[in-house]
Amino acid sequence: MITPLSVADPHAAHPISIISLINSILKHRQLIVQLAKREVVGRYKGSFLGMTWSFFNPVFMLVVYTFVFSVAFKARWGAGDDEGQVQFALVLFVGLMVHGFFSEVLNKAPTLVLNESNLVKKVVFPLEILPLVSVFAALFHCAISFGVYLIAMFAFAGYLHWSVILMPVVFLPLLVLTIGLAWILSSLGVYLRDASQTVGIVTSVLMFMAPVFYPVTALPESLRGWLLLNPLTFIIEQSRDVLIWGRLPDWVGLGAYMLIATLVAWVGYVWFQKTRRGFADVL
Repeated sequence: MITPLSVADPHAAHPISIISLINSILKHRQLIVQLAKREVVGRYKGSFLGMTWSFFNPVFMLVVYTFVFSVAFKARWGAGDDEGQVQFALVLFVGLMVHGFFSEVLNKAPTLVLNESNLVKKVVFPLEILPLVSVFAALFHCAISFGVYLIAMFAFAGYLHWSVILMPVVFLPLLVLTIGLAWILSSLGVYLRDASQTVGIVTSVLMFMAPVFYPVTALPESLRGWLLLNPLTFIIEQSRDVLIWGRLPDWVGLGAYMLIATLVAWVGYVWFQKTRRGFADVL
């Protein structure tokens, strides 16, 4: 449990302005980092390999998917030569990496406040940073997976596209969107206890309704537009462009995505701040 800071009125109003959000993040940035570090370390606490599991997990995942899809199923993303086998595994890994970050945050979001109910009733604590802590912890695991991809790409292909440096730019809109959704779900999880089970189903569906295991071109043109409604589709495609194919991202599309993501994040923050006044009544 998190150490209490001081007694607070759980029904007090909370600021909803962008300035208040920025001030809260800056004021509690060290606390966010410490809690994220605690969450990451706590996940592997007591295990024999400890933090090294954060590296071996994506490595094992890459090896398994390479064998299953490239060797057993003879699947190809493009060309049918031996290089295509490895390429399929790397293309698949990029999609799983993006989905893994998104699902890790959202699946945990509904229980963030529930698991820290003492912070709601008894202490002054910036509850709005809890989703941020979860996002940064998931971002750490995503960064490890990204490192595994870079090693695998260089080992199998012998080179890296210069466009890999643009991956943070491509990933930023999804990061902002995920934070906004985490604020909304962490609040809903307090009032709707079935939210965690529902979110788990939704994130699984989103994986199969995104081009993780297949290219967008594999679908009929009449269905491709519907696939873009999935928030993961565009980011997965852009990630593959800069990591796998060495292309520049769609700047206009990223800009539009960022605007929508910022709006969702803002709505999520306002929703969280408005609804947190009732947390103490139901916990």
